[in-house]
Amino acid sequence: MAASGGDVTLLLAQLREGKQEAADQLFPLVYEELRRMAGAYMRRERPSHTLQATALINEAYVRLVGNDHANWENRAHFFAIAAHTMRQVLVSYAVRRHADKRGGADHRQVDLDVELLVAEDRLGDVIVIDEVLQRLERIDPRQMQLIELRFFAGMSVEETAEAMSVSPTTIKREWRLAKAWLNRELATVKPG
Repeated sequence: MAASGGDVTLLLAQLREGKQEAADQLFPLVYEELRRMAGAYMRRERPSHTLQATALINEAYVRLVGNDHANWENRAHFFAIAAHTMRQVLVSYAVRRHADKRGGADHRQVDLDVELLVAEDRLGDVIVIDEVLQRLERIDPRQMQLIELRFFAGMSVEETAEAMSVSPTTIKREWRLAKAWLNRELATVKPG
């Protein structure tokens, strides 16, 4: 991650104290990393997606710094929350598009396909995957966060380990378990 940890952590502390001017100083420090994360999300989108990476970054950043209850511990924690926020933006977008296109959510069997996650004809898959991840969050929030950081935000093992404050070895082991759980759950989704 490119942003300086100390500078970012200091500005996050200032935001927690209610100093909104820190948001203007923070954005240039975190922009490149947010852009990389948004790029990882958008690579999973169809090429003609109407939501651009810049719009995803801006929407996520507005949600992040506009959160009066944000209590970021450090730079890694901020980026973990940013990954979650970007996923929320994309899921909201998919729900709206899917409802417009199909007249409502339909449930069908989906496969975890990194390259085609949100192709135009698979908008319902994003919704189903989000529902499965919400179930996982109730069972094991740490596993859900791991999937969010590795799969959706495209973080490396080392970046994920830093964000989750665990060793890379732990991330590798838990990543295998999380993928297996997610694939098993997605296999049980009833075709629509």
